Amino acid sequence: MADPEHPQIYLVTPPEIELSRFPDTLARVLDSTEIACVRLALATRDEDHVSRTADALREVTHARDVALVISEHLILAERLGLDGVHLTDGARSVRKSRKALGDDAIVGAFCGASRHDGLSAGEAGADYVSFGPVGRTPLGDGEVAESDLFAWWSDVVEIPVVAEGALDEESLRRLAPITDFFAIGEEIWRADDPITRLAELRATFI
Repeated sequence: MADPEHPQIYLVTPPEIELSRFPDTLARVLDSTEIACVRLALATRDEDHVSRTADALREVTHARDVALVISEHLILAERLGLDGVHLTDGARSVRKSRKALGDDAIVGAFCGASRHDGLSAGEAGADYVSFGPVGRTPLGDGEVAESDLFAWWSDVVEIPVVAEGALDEESLRRLAPITDFFAIGEEIWRADDPITRLAELRATFI
């Protein structure tokens, strides 16, 4: 799943998407560099908007042979023909999601900075485990996933690991030898030119 030489990019959508524009932006980003997977991570709980956005992005990603997973919404992942689900509650929903979606689906689990939750998610059938944030941020509870967690994981556990949250050039360089994927999202969507910003970040670890 992971490149043995370099981490791969796991692209996370913005929390708010303008459907008249974002699919074209996403298409250009996917055409600009190799992306392993896209995560639809909307802040809204509006089922209609989430569904319409998923449909639009699925057309873009699948046309380029890129997997599309959705944060949390297990039922919609199955109903909309997406490639899987990204869970945000550690290991708690992994087994249920795997049973619902089947062996071929992608089931990933965000586990904060908890080694225990990561191991539990892996044992329950997660395809990858995500740790973060990797940098200081006023959001959340202030806990940071330190480098030694990724170093230990890469040495001991075979399940791919994703680094995400408050990524910058320094953390990308530091974690590149010990992570399989970087989940990059707001780090590029806040920029005037997401493609240029992504290229700048990618240059630090490729």
